[in-house]
Amino acid sequence: MDLHLNGKRALVTGASRGLGYAAALSLAREGCHIALNSRNADNAAKAADNIKKQTGVQVISIPGDVGIPGTAGEIIEKTAAALGGIDLLLTNSGGPPAGKFEDFDEKAWYSAFELVFMSHVRLIRAALPFLRQSKSPSVLTLTSYSVKQPIPNLILSNSIRSAVVGLTKTLAMELGSEGIRFNSILPGWTDTERVRYLMEQRAKANGTTIEEEIAKQIQDSPLGRMATPQEFANVAVFLLSPAASYLTGIMLTVDGGMYKGML
Repeated sequence: MDLHLNGKRALVTGASRGLGYAAALSLAREGCHIALNSRNADNAAKAADNIKKQTGVQVISIPGDVGIPGTAGEIIEKTAAALGGIDLLLTNSGGPPAGKFEDFDEKAWYSAFELVFMSHVRLIRAALPFLRQSKSPSVLTLTSYSVKQPIPNLILSNSIRSAVVGLTKTLAMELGSEGIRFNSILPGWTDTERVRYLMEQRAKANGTTIEEEIAKQIQDSPLGRMATPQEFANVAVFLLSPAASYLTGIMLTVDGGMYKGML
């Protein structure tokens, strides 16, 4: 299938590793010009260089912490200036610390709110003028299947990511008449650095190993394993692409059947 992505201009945040990197690489393989963001300048530059070497397309790195007010606007402006506009926006901020309710003070809650929710708000708001100029504008937010089925020991993520789903669904309704599509992927357990960190936290709490915790977790999947970042990226690229032109307001779990609810 031709996804009609060749020559499109895409910004992917949180993209130096994990799900963001996999999505950026897959978009580049489809011929997109890529702006890649990460908090760490060296990591962003290395990721951009790797993607450019593998695909030969234009790839730029734009360092910056999307959890800090003002950074999102700078990232969007630099992207539009370098690529000549923005067609596709994938907002990904990573996740807040693991822990239970009484582990976190009010400052931790505000920090998580800035990172996990307001980063999406600010990136989308700053990108709208450029998306309105695109012939195929599309936005994809990354959340988690925890918005449907809370994950133990992730009180910050469970609580705040639900707001991103509400934001995405509402924007699909508000801006659909302008042809701007908004969708969200709710990933399940995927073999990334973030998941390895969470498994490490579980192992420390339970007196087990990371491998033992992974083995317990994948029992929730009918497929008997975690996803690979590439499997996530395949879905992300399709939802962003013009090939998915009649899909908006989709909140799609990519979780190998780990979510057991009916809705």
